[in-house]
Amino acid sequence: MDITTFGGPVPQLGIGVVAPFDFALDRELWRWTPEEISLHLTRTPYVPVEVSVDMARLISEHETLHNAVMALDAVRPASYAYACTSGSFVGGIAHERAMCVSMSGAGGGAPSVTTSGALLEALGELGARRVSVITPYTASLTDSLADFLGEADVDVVGRQYMGLTGEIWKVGYRNVVELARSADLTHADCLFISCTNLATYDVIPQLEAELRIPVISANQVTMWAALRHAGARAAGDYQSLIDPAARAALAPYLGQGIAPPAPAAAAAAVVREAADREQIAATESTAAAPPDEPTADLDLG
Repeated sequence: MDITTFGGPVPQLGIGVVAPFDFALDRELWRWTPEEISLHLTRTPYVPVEVSVDMARLISEHETLHNAVMALDAVRPASYAYACTSGSFVGGIAHERAMCVSMSGAGGGAPSVTTSGALLEALGELGARRVSVITPYTASLTDSLADFLGEADVDVVGRQYMGLTGEIWKVGYRNVVELARSADLTHADCLFISCTNLATYDVIPQLEAELRIPVISANQVTMWAALRHAGARAAGDYQSLIDPAARAALAPYLGQGIAPPAPAAAAAAVVREAADREQIAATESTAAAPPDEPTADLDLG
């Protein structure tokens, strides 16, 4: 067979992604990416600093972003995304907006988003003004996320955190699901799972079926927004942010707080769908640190 008769490959539209130096979930981003889209990833320079919000600020400085975008400019992405939640919320709304301006300026005017800005877009898309958040962060970083959302007039009605300080990408689905189940959803319109170094693609459908509430995650909103700004649509069956049928299924429960658990058969069906795409890890070992600031290397996603 002569492959040239097909005229391929499929024409590609590029999305430029700037990730923190310790980002480890490139493949997760690709799972939201349709066939006609290519992701072009680069990373911020390594910064050997002590654990603090200072690290988040260092990896989101305008010069750092400018240089990262310039490294991608040769392939002319249709849009740019800064894939880091903490780095884009730590300076508040003004800093997040300035980051987008800086990236667009370096990228020839292409639209740019950050994870935290994409979060606000997603909440607006879902009509959610009250959100419960779960994070792998320490207490202070989780509080900074709540401050950012509060500045955007989003009410954080619940927060849970793991207190982790490194290797967040090793956290398994079971730990994420257990943390989500512990979240206070009584008055929430939405549950947000923070950190781009936390794998969430497969747990979103299960949690939405079980909790009867929209569930969004850092990587999901980043890709959804970056693709939308490029005129494309994210992949993601059974995820209410992306799949109209999934959103319609949750409509009767929106604005009513936490609903009774989904029937076991329905939840099991969603779990099977997720398992078909990628096997859910059976065991994980992640130790939660005390809520006080730890001393190990921070994993900022």
